[in-house]
Amino acid sequence: MSRIADAASPKDPFLWLEEVEGARALEWVRVQNARSLSELEADPRYASNYSRALAIAEDRSRIPYGRLRGGYIYSFWQDESHVRGLWRRTRLESYETPEPQWEVLLDVDQLAAVEGRNWVFKGATALPPQGERCLISLSDGGKDACEVREFDVGSCAFVDGGFQLPEAKSHVAWQDRDTLLVATDWGQGSLTESGYPYIIKAWRRGEPLSAAHEVFCGRPQDVVATPGSIEGDRGERLLVVVCARTFFTSEYSVMAPDGSLGRITAPGRADLLGLYQGELLLRIKQDWTLAGRTWRSGSLLSMPLAEITAATPAIRQVLAPGSRETIEDVAVTAAGALVALYSNVRGRILRLTFAAGVWNATPMPLPDNGAVSIITANEGSGVAQVSYENFLTPATLYRLDVAQAAVRPIKSLPPKFDASRCSVEQLEAVSKDGTRVPYFVVRPKDLPAVGPAPTLLYAYGGFEVSMLPAYSGVIGQLWLEQGGAYVLANIRGGGEFGPAWHEAGRKTRRQVVYDDFIAVAEDLAARGITSARRLGIEGGSNGGLLMGVMLTQRPELFRAAVVQVPLLDMLRFDRLLAGASWVDEYGSPAVPEERAWLARMSPYQNLQRREDFPRPFILTSTKDDRVHPGHARKYGAKLESLGMPFLYYENTEGGHSAAADQRERARRLALEFTYLARRLVD
Repeated sequence: MSRIADAASPKDPFLWLEEVEGARALEWVRVQNARSLSELEADPRYASNYSRALAIAEDRSRIPYGRLRGGYIYSFWQDESHVRGLWRRTRLESYETPEPQWEVLLDVDQLAAVEGRNWVFKGATALPPQGERCLISLSDGGKDACEVREFDVGSCAFVDGGFQLPEAKSHVAWQDRDTLLVATDWGQGSLTESGYPYIIKAWRRGEPLSAAHEVFCGRPQDVVATPGSIEGDRGERLLVVVCARTFFTSEYSVMAPDGSLGRITAPGRADLLGLYQGELLLRIKQDWTLAGRTWRSGSLLSMPLAEITAATPAIRQVLAPGSRETIEDVAVTAAGALVALYSNVRGRILRLTFAAGVWNATPMPLPDNGAVSIITANEGSGVAQVSYENFLTPATLYRLDVAQAAVRPIKSLPPKFDASRCSVEQLEAVSKDGTRVPYFVVRPKDLPAVGPAPTLLYAYGGFEVSMLPAYSGVIGQLWLEQGGAYVLANIRGGGEFGPAWHEAGRKTRRQVVYDDFIAVAEDLAARGITSARRLGIEGGSNGGLLMGVMLTQRPELFRAAVVQVPLLDMLRFDRLLAGASWVDEYGSPAVPEERAWLARMSPYQNLQRREDFPRPFILTSTKDDRVHPGHARKYGAKLESLGMPFLYYENTEGGHSAAADQRERARRLALEFTYLARRLVD
């Protein structure tokens, strides 16, 4: 629920729409949904779009990705018969066969029916090392807030009288089989300004939650405090407390056997990524000087486990990516550490080994010119699973025998569209300040002969999140096969070129993010790929903010905008749900200089009636407890008050993904592509 102490303010006549479950607000939502759905679902393309999107989502031939632990692959699966899904497992050797023999651990549809709840499975935290007990997180309708229950894997049942936490944005870790480290809502005054816990307690089996004793206490102005663990290839296990002072800066502490905490020596902007051969791996996101030596932002470093709390531990450089490179992921196996390294938004996997104080890197034999991901790896196994895909190549899952640096395909996604008729180019636009911004164009090969094509341009541009090449059957069938072009822009604010690419667009420097997106749109038109009449844009969450800014700054460049679960009121974002955690990304309305920038940028405050404004399609979820639905609601209401046309759909379930199951995801996609066809093709 938002803070609405100033609900009577004459400056914002739509504050009442921030009442998530308010009767007046929900009636407004009902009217808008009915109006928009009646239009889009009446289009003859909608039914076809929905059936194809659902068939892709529920296709039983898709890859059942999972997590390796104790010789099993654990996987969550949804299809037409299991709408809410099955949590299941199979032996690794069975998983690698065409027809794995699955053991169902939890049927979420059945659980929801028995309990009369709209359960959405949000994951399981396993008890190391084998995972015979787990902590299952269940969300009511897809919210971030979850109930947590102890589950016995062997008996496929919740533990009678076991650990159970009420609904909250909790974080838990196993201290041992009979003790949990818990960060949760402990009552009044125990949550940060962002709505997350900052107090961690140890909770022993058999005791009431109220008897748990405090092991760490942060501050209300922090973002969150969380417990966690890091397992090493030699059987080590570190219990770690992470206190996020801001969204991007954290302090790390390690817990000793007696429960005391010792600060780990690391810069504020760093991620702890694994423990291999007695070396703690960390990626730094700022330049770091220690004992007279400086390591560059973006580097992967290590330090001896025995020295991690020393004032000046021995620091070793593992990898130092170049200016157009970034490390996307790191995982540890018994035979080496794995790194997903990207160069100019094209990935490869490296195996890292450590001997005599020196790290060595060996590339793994995977295809080039696409996206690679470490799907699962385990410190107790020399086997990992990695994937490769690109815009035209369906994902293939590989078994990686790490010691031998050998890969073999074990599963592939069947093609969902005729990729032979399409082409992919990586182009560059020049932004306002001269920065070269890469983007990918995927389109049917015959499009250049017929002139500017209906084009969908997607970007995110924030939080150091990289936009990578990905195969999408939905985009292939619902857009490319219909004669459309798809563009993915790697604008600043993301992580495609390391922390510096993100840092360039943070807080009051954020205009470069929007300049980059504008430059890509203009470049597409200059090259004749599309035109303003045929160009649509799409983005969600932070990308929804990007859409809002584009509709304010350069609406004449676009004819359609899909605005998903957006932030739009940037003078109140820090007061809505988790918004306070993002001031380190956007700036704070409480800081005069930053507020001045936010006031100039904020889509809600700067919305004005103009004739060249494209008719946007705004989507959100009532159950989103991360980005408040009030952003989308108020923006729609203001458009309505200005007499400007728009479409609006608010899913009453689904959380921040705006879809709690495959059917709702298919519906959302069908609505979006029907809208895009009406605006850009017709």
